[in-house]
Amino acid sequence: MTATVDPLLALSLFEAVRAVDMPSGEYDAEYVHELRNKRFGLSDTVSSQIRRFNEAVRRNQQTPFDEAVALATLVGRRPDAEAVFREGGRILARRAYEMISPLTRRLMLSLPSLLSRPIALRRARRITRRYTGGAVRRVGATLLLEVAHSVTLHAAPRLSGCTYYESMLHELMQLLGGNVGPVDHVRCAGRGEGVCQWRAEWRPVGPGAR
Repeated sequence: MTATVDPLLALSLFEAVRAVDMPSGEYDAEYVHELRNKRFGLSDTVSSQIRRFNEAVRRNQQTPFDEAVALATLVGRRPDAEAVFREGGRILARRAYEMISPLTRRLMLSLPSLLSRPIALRRARRITRRYTGGAVRRVGATLLLEVAHSVTLHAAPRLSGCTYYESMLHELMQLLGGNVGPVDHVRCAGRGEGVCQWRAEWRPVGPGAR
């Protein structure tokens, strides 16, 4: 069976390219037509792919793993690849969080930490399993994300593609509630360590925090 990934992963990379290439300020806006010819993220190709993957997300049509890797490799050729991967991770986290029911989101933010954190952790596990093929577990006051088959592992020099998952974990846990410290890439398959692992401190905030 051909390996696949959730289409939201590919969509997040295309949306990140568009977001990073989007002009800012009045000066750039005056030259938007010229910028469309220079910035890939503003091209018709990217717009078409964003529409395509939005439809795939709506239909829950899986994306071949190799196609996602090819997309990540394309991103990795950019001089600002790390910024695009970081933005892509944040987009993936936000889009996945938006799919959680509003009631559950309110509960995670309003309940005492003793009750809300187990809910948040369960959601984090479901989201990372579905969208990254990874697994999250709690180790004391820290969270550990492990991804055995990274789409972005060899996408860019100096393993900067791994920042995609780093950024996703940080953004997701912030959204789910809690104070998330810096995310450390503690193991990397690119360094011959078998799998990629990221670790972050996750402390409660709000009612009942301790």
